[in-house]
Amino acid sequence: MIVMKFGGTSVEDSGAMRNVASIVRRNIVRRPLVVASACAGVTNALIALARSAREAGKEKALDRLEDLRLRHRKIAHDLFAGEVLFTVQSQVDALLDELRDLVKSIAILGELTDRSLDTFAGFGERLSTLLLFHHMKQEGMPCVLVNAQEVMITNAEYTRAAPMFAEINRRAREIIAPRLETGQVVVTQGFIGATAERIPTTIGRGGSDYSAAILGAALDAEEIQIWTDVDGVMTSDPSVIPEARVIEEMTFREAAELAYFGAKVLHPATILPAVQKNIPVRVLNSRRPDVPGTVIVARGGENGERVVKSIAYKEGITLITITSTRMLMMHGFLARVFEVFASHGTSVDVIATSEVSLSLTVDSRSNLDAISVELKKIAEVEEEHDKAIFCVVGEGLKKTRGIVSTVFSVLDREDIPVSMISLGASEINVTFVVDGKDIQRTAQALHRAFFPDR
Repeated sequence: MIVMKFGGTSVEDSGAMRNVASIVRRNIVRRPLVVASACAGVTNALIALARSAREAGKEKALDRLEDLRLRHRKIAHDLFAGEVLFTVQSQVDALLDELRDLVKSIAILGELTDRSLDTFAGFGERLSTLLLFHHMKQEGMPCVLVNAQEVMITNAEYTRAAPMFAEINRRAREIIAPRLETGQVVVTQGFIGATAERIPTTIGRGGSDYSAAILGAALDAEEIQIWTDVDGVMTSDPSVIPEARVIEEMTFREAAELAYFGAKVLHPATILPAVQKNIPVRVLNSRRPDVPGTVIVARGGENGERVVKSIAYKEGITLITITSTRMLMMHGFLARVFEVFASHGTSVDVIATSEVSLSLTVDSRSNLDAISVELKKIAEVEEEHDKAIFCVVGEGLKKTRGIVSTVFSVLDREDIPVSMISLGASEINVTFVVDGKDIQRTAQALHRAFFPDR
């Protein structure tokens, strides 16, 4: 069996849902489990609705609720007619009436807890899967709608609940597996779950990918497909590099590096359950289903592919250089420096050291003034703003001759000054810092060097 997860843009309206049904039909012999997100923008609208109920009162919140009702009614009217439309509309209205009662309760209490916020946020998936299920059924596919809250059991850490894997595995095998074995397409929700006491929870943003990976691992899927609105993971940012191409295959470690440095197709932590069971994860475009996409695997194959897979960057970086002769032959100095950053809740991205100085980067300026004051008590401090971290990523990069020399030869030829270099901490990337104004030139020059025109 396979897991097919469809994101918000893949189910955003009636046309998108028809397209999803067509894609599922093409894969029906592979016994698909369909995991769907809320329609695009609906989760944000539900959170805004909840906050409006607390802050602006019942009437304004109910106006927002009617916008959601109209959007889902329109999808129903586009997809269905006659008795089927009446049935679907009644079920949509029942969910939204439940939501209306919740709005009234929050407005009266004037208080919005994380537990209540999770209940609000989960309505989007319940609505989208209801519509998708009925459309697939109308199209003649044998299918069943399974409430994810009966399977995805979590702890009670609301808005970021932790899955209880042993219980999920048991329930997936008891509730979902038998239906798949009879040839039914199972439709369920991503992102949402419930405690053992059936209190609704969510597993955080990116939760639909995580749900798909958890269920795929529980059911020993042959493949997990993440359907989105891009062709796959790219060799660079296509908004800067129009000629960027899809990476056919990459490893989990490569995907993790790219996600940290700006790639936004998916966060690899959400697919970790699949990777741990060696289940390949394929990123596909629901708008262009014939494009093969990117497959993410635990380990790369020996297929002779190029070593460098992608060039990513992270902008808006501040470079801080800390200089003190007390660093020389003195233990504990670095610990004092990092205690300052930790006390202000600020993460450090990249680090380089010499005998008497330390350079590091941060991507937030919110606490920099206070950090600088404390650091100046023990050292000289220099800040450089509007920098960019570049990361050249690929398995085997550290062991392959010529990669590092190519990177810096390109930068030298293009007269792009480098403010900082980090090499050796990871086997699969070379990291360096340049001025923000040089982002486009750097990305284009490196991409030409490592991905020449075919």
